[in-house]
Amino acid sequence: MQFKKLLALPLTLLAAGACVTTATVASATTTPVAPLAAARQSALPPGYQLVILPNANVPNFQRRTLYCPGAKRVLGGGAEARGNRAILVGSFPTDDARGWIALGRQDGYSDVGISVFAICAD
Repeated sequence: MQFKKLLALPLTLLAAGACVTTATVASATTTPVAPLAAARQSALPPGYQLVILPNANVPNFQRRTLYCPGAKRVLGGGAEARGNRAILVGSFPTDDARGWIALGRQDGYSDVGISVFAICAD
């Protein structure tokens, strides 16, 4: 981990518009991984869950909808179109904010593989 340390300059130099430089110093201690993982976990919203609708072939432009479990609401999501020349046409939340919708198409074919992902929380 690196920290920037401001070099001590007299206030008169700073007031006169002197250029302030920084020096990079290395931290003498390293933070263990476990507390970092715990801090990241505590930063997540309550009931955080990533929900996945695995890839399946559907007709071009047919919507695939994934809903959050229970009373959870969708915070975000995404999708992937799979196949030769596959194109993701749409990826957006449901009107009731309970899930995620995706649709796509594949040039030269009547169907396309679509995977859907939703980030859900309480």
